[in-house]
Amino acid sequence: MKLFFLAFSLVIGAATLAHAQSYVGSDSCIECHQEQGEAWSGSHHALAWTETDSGTLRADFDGSSFSHDGMHVTFALRDGVPLAQVTEKDGVTTEYGMHSVVGIEPLQQYLFETEPGRLQSFDVVWDTENKRWYHLYPDQDLPPDDGLHWTGPYKNWNARCAECHATGFVKDYDAQTRSYASQQAEIGVGCEACHGPGSAHLSWLDGQVLADGLSEYGFSMDWGTTEAGIQQCATCHSRREALADGNPLPGTPYHDAYNLAVLRPGLYHPDGQILDEVYVYGSFLQSKMYARGVGCMECHDPHRAETIAEGNGLCTQCHSPAGNPDFPTLSLKAYDTPDHHHHSEDSAGAQCVSCHMIERVYMGVDGRKDHSFRIPRPDLGFGADACTDCHTGETQQWAAQQIAGWYPASTQREPHFGTTFDAAVSGQLTGAQDLTAIALDPDQAGIVRATALFLLQPVANAAVAAAVAPLLSDPDPLIRVNAAPVQRGAPIADRVTRLEPLLSDPLRNVRISAAKEFLTIPTQAMTQAQSEAAGAGIADWQRSIATRLDFPETHLVLGGFALTLRNSRAAEGAFREVVALDPQRAEAWPMIVQLAQLNRGTEAALQALDEGLTILPDDPALRQLAIQYGR
Repeated sequence: MKLFFLAFSLVIGAATLAHAQSYVGSDSCIECHQEQGEAWSGSHHALAWTETDSGTLRADFDGSSFSHDGMHVTFALRDGVPLAQVTEKDGVTTEYGMHSVVGIEPLQQYLFETEPGRLQSFDVVWDTENKRWYHLYPDQDLPPDDGLHWTGPYKNWNARCAECHATGFVKDYDAQTRSYASQQAEIGVGCEACHGPGSAHLSWLDGQVLADGLSEYGFSMDWGTTEAGIQQCATCHSRREALADGNPLPGTPYHDAYNLAVLRPGLYHPDGQILDEVYVYGSFLQSKMYARGVGCMECHDPHRAETIAEGNGLCTQCHSPAGNPDFPTLSLKAYDTPDHHHHSEDSAGAQCVSCHMIERVYMGVDGRKDHSFRIPRPDLGFGADACTDCHTGETQQWAAQQIAGWYPASTQREPHFGTTFDAAVSGQLTGAQDLTAIALDPDQAGIVRATALFLLQPVANAAVAAAVAPLLSDPDPLIRVNAAPVQRGAPIADRVTRLEPLLSDPLRNVRISAAKEFLTIPTQAMTQAQSEAAGAGIADWQRSIATRLDFPETHLVLGGFALTLRNSRAAEGAFREVVALDPQRAEAWPMIVQLAQLNRGTEAALQALDEGLTILPDDPALRQLAIQYGR
């Protein structure tokens, strides 16, 4: 099979909003759905992104100022337009007119258009509760030439944020000019962000016959099942990698549109508790509530974007002696009592969420709760638990003893997958048996089993690949996605046979995961039909990754795959694009030097080495290359 590799000069054709139906705007919906519209209009969804003249501006733009680490900014109003005059650490002063406003509370962030079409999220934000300016990253040294500076690729609104703050968003990045022509049907999370474009619904009201593939009322999204609703909420409330250029049509299966991050180090603690900002879905998939069929709307009003009850009342609508007939497996007993929580009535410790939904603060002031609804396990010793969150002067050993005293006969202190995951990440795990056992355990949550497969990928051999091969047909697409790379450890003939069915999987992310594994399989090891199916899957992956060419990390992936295909010139081009987008990506520079040597000789390598050392003079890998080249 002749594999086509993505051309790095590829320009993506602008995606359009021209679906079989079109967006009509939330105002059109509210004409009939006034009650829902009234609830939505003041919600965090409606105010997720607003114009500067919408009346949502909360910050002090009347001559206030803020300084941090050599940077100074003054905020002002001129002819009603909010402005920021920013003097950077290098002494350069630039004035920016505010483009738009992000969010409403507990903080508000502001966007500036630094180039035509390019929106950047400013790092100095407004604390709406304490009415003060503060810096989102006060401990980081971020000069203007740093990729993490607010003008850099990681703070770009078009690429990193807009999709979840807009309705019908299309990013439309031009890789040749490194520019954006983004568009959206509506800023803010409007009605059609969750229900789908409304033009067919209006046609249905006029008595017209609906096209195939729409709900009975003319929408692309059918909220008729709990799982469909969860997946629709998860399109934004998850840590994931998008597979397309902007908002998928509401109702698109999640795994057709995204690759969900599993319980990876840096994102989650080994036991699955939240660590970095992971946006709920990955936590919820771990929960017994999800396993029993509980959905988002059991607790949240989607229009108000708030919980449907306050305090423990939210939990006791199900967790009580009366229970809830919709969930017959509930234990019918009293939970909102000191006999259960062992804290004083009306104290913080008596709140269900204090023990079962730990909170972590992101963006300086924004508390987010863990939705895995776990029983506290300080006995695991992973440094994070609900008990020592409150009892900050105590140890986890103390907390574990307290719980053991309250519940001496508890069945909840059994071995936990987190112990195995922790050992695997720290390099202390001998053999793959424990990870394999977790992956094959049907009693574990799907995301836990998928994480075990993810951790198996670097150590997979023929025996491991054979053991987990049945998971390639598991009903959970997240398991199938992460099972495919484990087959790298299998003999080529077995790899082809096992992965071929996934090339026609109904979900795009599974097909792409399988197709990437065919990149290293020789043509002669496949039949003509297998070669064609693999080629189609690889082309699908190319189309997907081409929508993320504004991410430096995308070009690291492309460079790696180019090396796999022994295409050194494409690899050099990929790593060059990495440093064009973020000059301080240290892992790219040594590759550029070595590939310059391979492609054009020593003089080109020395030139690349000097260039890299100018930007990263203390990088160990570059310093080692300098010694080798006699620099």
